[in-house]
Amino acid sequence: MAEGPMSRQELIRRRRSGGFVGRRHELAVFRENLARRPGADTYQFLFHVHGLAGVGKSTLVRQWEATAREVGAVTAVVGDDVHSAVEAMEAISDQLGRQGCALKSFDKLLTAYRQKCHEADAASAEQLLGEGGHRPASARQAGPSSASSFAAQIGVAGLGLVPGIGALSGAVRPEQVASGLDRARTALSSWLRSHEDVQLVLSPLKVLTPQFLADLGDVAGRRPWVVLFFDTYERTAPLLDVWLRDMLVSETFGAVPVNVQAALAGQGPLNAACWGDSLDLVTGVALEPFTESEARALLAARSVTDERVVEVVLRLSGRLPVLLDALARSRPQQVDAVGDPSDTAVERFLKWETDPTRRDTILACALPLRVDEDIYRAVAPDSAADGFPWLRGLPFLTGQAGRHRYHDVIRAPMLRVQRSRSPVQWRRRHAHLASVFGTWRHDQERRLPPDGHWDDAAWRDHRLDETYHLLCAQDRGALPEALDDTVRACGHSTESLRRWAQLLVQAGQDSDDAGSFSRIGQHLLGCAGRDSGDVEALTFLLAMPELGAQGRALAHTLRGRRYRLDGLLDEALADYTAALTLNPDLARAYAGRGHVHQSSRRHAQALADYGQAVRIDPRSSWHLISRGSVHFNLRHYEEALADFDHALRLDRHDAWAMACRGLLHHRMRHLEEALTDFTDALTVDPEYAWAYAARGDVLHRMGRHESALTDLDRSLALDPDAAWPRCWRGETYRALGRYEEALADFDRAIELRPDCGWFPYQSALVMRLTGAPGEPDRWRLAVDIYQAQASDEPGFPDLARSNLLVLLCGLPDWEHAKEQLRTFLSYAPSPHQVMEALDDLADLQRAVPVSPERLAPILDRLRAAVGTA
Repeated sequence: MAEGPMSRQELIRRRRSGGFVGRRHELAVFRENLARRPGADTYQFLFHVHGLAGVGKSTLVRQWEATAREVGAVTAVVGDDVHSAVEAMEAISDQLGRQGCALKSFDKLLTAYRQKCHEADAASAEQLLGEGGHRPASARQAGPSSASSFAAQIGVAGLGLVPGIGALSGAVRPEQVASGLDRARTALSSWLRSHEDVQLVLSPLKVLTPQFLADLGDVAGRRPWVVLFFDTYERTAPLLDVWLRDMLVSETFGAVPVNVQAALAGQGPLNAACWGDSLDLVTGVALEPFTESEARALLAARSVTDERVVEVVLRLSGRLPVLLDALARSRPQQVDAVGDPSDTAVERFLKWETDPTRRDTILACALPLRVDEDIYRAVAPDSAADGFPWLRGLPFLTGQAGRHRYHDVIRAPMLRVQRSRSPVQWRRRHAHLASVFGTWRHDQERRLPPDGHWDDAAWRDHRLDETYHLLCAQDRGALPEALDDTVRACGHSTESLRRWAQLLVQAGQDSDDAGSFSRIGQHLLGCAGRDSGDVEALTFLLAMPELGAQGRALAHTLRGRRYRLDGLLDEALADYTAALTLNPDLARAYAGRGHVHQSSRRHAQALADYGQAVRIDPRSSWHLISRGSVHFNLRHYEEALADFDHALRLDRHDAWAMACRGLLHHRMRHLEEALTDFTDALTVDPEYAWAYAARGDVLHRMGRHESALTDLDRSLALDPDAAWPRCWRGETYRALGRYEEALADFDRAIELRPDCGWFPYQSALVMRLTGAPGEPDRWRLAVDIYQAQASDEPGFPDLARSNLLVLLCGLPDWEHAKEQLRTFLSYAPSPHQVMEALDDLADLQRAVPVSPERLAPILDRLRAAVGTA
């Protein structure tokens, strides 16, 4: 990696490149390291640049990057516009791709991760379809979508599920944590396409980072160096520390090529709690304000040589490079207030800028949080409309890809100057900017679906900027609107909550209202850094009198969803009810409360709430399918079919609705229709594990056992921990006489779902056929489960009573079977329930020998109950 001989002219060019002055030692440290052989004893792979704000860390990073590129390196700079490790990897991949070194496999996996997060959150309201409840990967729901949102909802602790979410402290008991994890895995296994998709959503860093490193390794094999810079690290360290440490100094995610270097640049030291054991591997580079000789050299390079001017600049800048350079760039040659030490650096800089239009432009462009050419044109005077290239060349602007921001050391006093000089003009300019961003937001909305605003990064940016300027303009309704948006941010993602909290802090500081906005924002930032932070944030927001009725209703709804997914059904019910008291037309709250009732087996109440959701939002296929699922569980098959048909008329590509209707057709013994629905669902979603399993069971019932095995094998390859597909494959193996494989599948199904009596029953049938030991124990286990469930109210006691009748006939225990028949019929089961009992008894006769004489009276009574003698 060593360079060839350097000419004096090249040396001069490098030293003067971009007008950079000073920091020769720091540049030499980095350049000399690039000249070493990777792996040599003196070679360093991890740098940490640290120093106070304005000392020149970002400028040094840019020089280091230019130095690295001179020797053929590919580079990427990650700033504080990333809010998670996933976004950091995405930013690196994007920059490397622009240099011809795309991380193609990682980009593909990242796209899959974003899609799966959207699917998981859209599917986060559980569907209960009897013992075989399911949900496809393609299910959709209006509302938030992100992995951090979903992880926050399931309340799982200590798993590193999503970037930025750590271990839960003492908020829940261990058994609650285990229960939450089980619910999360079970739900995701049903909703997503495969076991790999579940792992991708639950543990994105564990899946994405190894692929990121693998692709990075390919790039490192083609280029002499790969150098990654993490600037403004004081802001991103809480999000990236653990991930970077594990990636750079351990093999947690895989090996990192030796020619990959990293440089972190932030204000303070590295967190010893995180990096303590690895600090010996870090090369620290401390930046201090310029020495007087360095400062004078910079001024001389800018042709500032008048001693009186130099003394004023040195005094006002404190030799802080960002201020020193800003003051020197205008090349002042006279001082008429040299003895006035109270003049601020910003005032002095503006005084020396002789063009009044440019002075106004500099001040105006300090107002927005960021500046690109569109924002520049919206705030700059008409006479300076084409001056963006000049502005972005100013030393106190940093950025890339067309987006720039003022250095905090410069921007803060510029804002104070404008706010104090003319409060009226201050408010007017911020109101104008709020109007500009509001217009852009509305333009973006016209290109988005009604429920897709928060999923669009550009829309979120416009809304964030609009809200910031409304707050700074002291608009009367700004705080209630900001709080409403913060509620929605809680429902969208932890990253969005953090951004809105930072917005409130920034608006408080910049508008001199730190006692209000900043206090709110700081509290919310604390919530965003903790597990269950969304519940804490929503509770905090609900306590604020400024939160309006609509935002309050939504906050109750979002907190109710979190409680429901954590299994806290009473708390969820209270929140949903409170939401509907505030807003009786909130379909989302009715649907959420319907799910609570459905989970508690309060079917009548669930139907009523889903009915209200459908009434308020008749275009939502989600609400129709939810109501249809309750009808399905109650064996109201005609009503369920009407809801599923209606849902498919609204969205004929809804794979979940197709699968629900297919399962219904299966139950109604319409096997051809069921086969069509499941096949259509798989056409829409070719990796829909549940649809493969259900179609396999249909094929098994049709006697097409080999085709059934193909589908069931495919389903279990996608989701190996699904219990019902195991059972159905076991039944198919039994039909083919492959008893050993059948028993293995039944045993695994029992392990996965020990509360289901059907699995030990099916196992007992195979044991009878093979004479395997343990058959009586399996019969007794199945009977015990169904006897307990037959008296379980609320629940599905009708199904348990039917299944118990089948088991007693299979034992056989004819006296108890006749007694159970009387019990079953005494509850006036629906014709569908009776027909299912007849079907199960027919399956029993096909599976094992059963006395026709003893079974016939039972069959006759059942047929008579439905008029099918």
